[in-house]
Amino acid sequence: MKLWKRASLAAGAVLVAGAALSAQGIINGAGATFPNPIYQKWFAEYNKLHGDVRINYQPVGSGGGIQQVSKRTVFFGATDGPMTNEQLLAADGKLLHFPTVLGGVVPIFNVPEVKSELKFTGPLLADIFLGKVTKWNDPAIAKVNAGVQLPASDIVVVHRSEGSGTTYIFADFLAKVSPEWKSKVGVNNALNWPAGIGSKGSDGVTGQVKSTPGAIGYTELTYALTNKIAFGAVENKAGKFVKASTDSVTAAAAAAATKMPADFRVSITNAEGDAAYPIASFTWLLLYESPADKAQAKSMVGFMNWALTDGQKFAPEMGYAPLPKAVVDLELKALEKIKTQ
Repeated sequence: MKLWKRASLAAGAVLVAGAALSAQGIINGAGATFPNPIYQKWFAEYNKLHGDVRINYQPVGSGGGIQQVSKRTVFFGATDGPMTNEQLLAADGKLLHFPTVLGGVVPIFNVPEVKSELKFTGPLLADIFLGKVTKWNDPAIAKVNAGVQLPASDIVVVHRSEGSGTTYIFADFLAKVSPEWKSKVGVNNALNWPAGIGSKGSDGVTGQVKSTPGAIGYTELTYALTNKIAFGAVENKAGKFVKASTDSVTAAAAAAATKMPADFRVSITNAEGDAAYPIASFTWLLLYESPADKAQAKSMVGFMNWALTDGQKFAPEMGYAPLPKAVVDLELKALEKIKTQ
């Protein structure tokens, strides 16, 4: 065979492969920063197994993800706080929630003078973020950290500046343990913060706390571990101070797995159990029951089946807790509702 013919055939093969890929297209999604590290890992690993499936995800925050998927400007959304009934009614069709992994939100801090671990009660965290506790040596902090030499420096509160599921989880916990927080601030993806400075994204909050002596903020466990920043133990419902870990987050989900509602919208903050970490949550991926693009729907359902089973093995190494089997079984059944033809 002449060289030019070989080249022509090779080019034709590339064109055919390219046409097949363009017919499938890139599946676009957007939303929560909380699960972004494991989502990026999953999409890359799944592409190794299924080269024709490419998934692009933009971590714009849960609020942005809900907004974009509701308008169908992306194929799927992601959120750390379940959509409200009002948001579901405003969406362009019926959206389904699918928990993907579990994670913990941790209070991160930068107090150079303190080398030991710090503890926080829920009401104490609420008072700090309400702007009522303003010094690191405040008696309320000293009371739960006996023996720790606390500086008289100012506390610099750092919070998310945009709509965020991480904020929702943190506020959901604070509202359960502080009546004042519940009445003055409440629970939402975006809050009217009574104190502090805002930073965009989990990376922004983590970076701001890390570069600001005296700062305290909140972020996902995986971001705290990756950035090697100190984070505190938090008192749970049983009165135990627990540090976030895959085990303590899994313990928080244990009770929820037996009481899971049909739509998977559930809160597991301030859960029962001595070993439960109190600021834990599922994170959800949002898919339309009747997607416009059936080819992408079929590919996404295939990906979700993999992520909920084989993909769970990547969770612990990245700072997340895998889903309880009982929840996975319910989700695999729910995936059958998505119309792929």
